Parts: sequence; structure tokens; C-alpha cells
Amino acid sequence: MKAEVHLTKNAAKQIKSAPKEIKEAILEWIDSVEKFGLLETRRLGGKGLHDEPLIGKLKGTRSIRLNRSWRLYYTEKRDELILVTVVRVDNHKY
Repeated sequence: MKAEVHLTKNAAKQIKSAPKEIKEAILEWIDSVEKFGLLETRRLGGKGLHDEPLIGKLKGTRSIRLNRSWRLYYTEKRDELILVTVVRVDNHKY
């Protein structure tokens, strides 16, 4: 199913200040979601992206790993078109 990706203002600002390789990974993920759909991107990404639903106060949000420390957080809305909204990109603290 087709998907459209939108960025919140906050996510766009965070992406702008992210390292080059992180920006490239984000653009690759967005391109894949828009070309192949969210479910196929999850399948193609395999375990490398660790696309997973979050719990607690972030319930309803999913995250993917861009590298060992950077994460992209998104929500999805399903209708005739899947709308994916990137809500945050950050350097994940353990």
C-alpha cells in the first residue's frame, strides 16, 4: 500500500543538524517508504532497522535505528493512503 511521509517542523530541524550519514539514512528510508510502502520497507530493512513500537508515554509511536545511537521516531495513520509522520530524530541516550 502506498505511503506518504511528512516531517514535523521539529523533526525537519533535527534532521538539518544531524550528521551527513544520518541524513542519508533518513532520505533512504523515506524514499523506500514512499516507493515500496511501510510494510515492505520494514520487511526489506530486516533486523537492521529494528523497527519497533514504543511503550509508555511514547505508545502509538514507532522507532527505527539509523545507526548505533541515532533514532527516527514516527507515527502512521492508515486510510486509503498510509500517512507516515516523522516526529523526532535524535541521538539516543542509553
